[in-house]
Amino acid sequence: MQQLLPEPVRRLAAWCVVTLLVAGVVYLGVRLAVEFRTAVVPVLLALLGTALLGPLYRRLVRAGVQRSVAAGLTCVAVVAVVGGAVYIVVAALIDTGDQIVASLKDAAQDLADHFGAAGTSLDDLASNARELLTKFGGTAASGVISGVSVVGETIAMAVLALLLVFFFLRDSHRAADVLRSVVPRGAGDSVEAMARRAFEAVEGFMRGTTFIAFIDAVCITVGLLVLDVPGAVGLGALVFVGAYIPYLGAFISGAVAVLVALADRGFVIALWALGVVLAVQVLEGHVLQPMIQSRTVQMHPAVVMVTITAGASVAGILGMLLAVPLTAAAFGVLHELRTRYSEPAAEPASAPAEDSADS
Repeated sequence: MQQLLPEPVRRLAAWCVVTLLVAGVVYLGVRLAVEFRTAVVPVLLALLGTALLGPLYRRLVRAGVQRSVAAGLTCVAVVAVVGGAVYIVVAALIDTGDQIVASLKDAAQDLADHFGAAGTSLDDLASNARELLTKFGGTAASGVISGVSVVGETIAMAVLALLLVFFFLRDSHRAADVLRSVVPRGAGDSVEAMARRAFEAVEGFMRGTTFIAFIDAVCITVGLLVLDVPGAVGLGALVFVGAYIPYLGAFISGAVAVLVALADRGFVIALWALGVVLAVQVLEGHVLQPMIQSRTVQMHPAVVMVTITAGASVAGILGMLLAVPLTAAAFGVLHELRTRYSEPAAEPASAPAEDSADS
């Protein structure tokens, strides 16, 4: 029967079967993760936090701090940093919110003066913004119970993720033994190697992204301070947080910075702020990303964009946040598998050289 089909066709059929099986397993895994998202999301967020905070925890342990205390101090530090960043961002946006609305209304008026009826419709839309928001609020009020439920679920997942970060950090030295205990004995080495490579990929991605986000935030904050834009520190913190969602996060945080500059300092300063944002993005894309992320898992921008889109379609903002590091982990596993399966093929080629050396 095998002779009825040529060898290339049989290989193609085998790859198609493998692809379908992998796609089916991935789809089933995604559906299960969506169904049990209240438990899955905290675990994934905790793994990202562990990958990011691992160096600080290990440094504390090397300094002689007991493991539980070191993990607790690390969690307290991350709560302080994240809470402070959120407070700064929210305070800055609240302080400049009215100015942003006023500047948009002025921009609509300018369009009305230059473009006639089309601009007038924009001006009317800006003038009636309060009425539209009131109607929207009345509609949203009917779902307030659902909204409170979502907020409660989010808080619960955040608390659970923080607790998991504590336990993951404290018991990280036992991870290999636990993993070996739940897999078949003969597959222990392979599974441990793939898990280590996946975690190293996520760890490298989180470290590189954090370093790039810090540089972006500092550069944009300094530029906004020079331009005397209010809330520059808060906008810099927003840029730092947005950098964890590649491309889209930088676009949104940069747009907010430009809007704040437009609201308080006018059109010319807003253009300068836009120039600062674009210059930082060019620096990130052409200098920082190649220098820093090239040492970890490399992913083409097209792959990143497709991954973010798929994550958004599955789980919204959380999906966008988790999609890229999970893809980095998958690339790490594939790299480990390719390395392991290519090694036996390379050994026979070196045999003649060894024989000739022995002779």
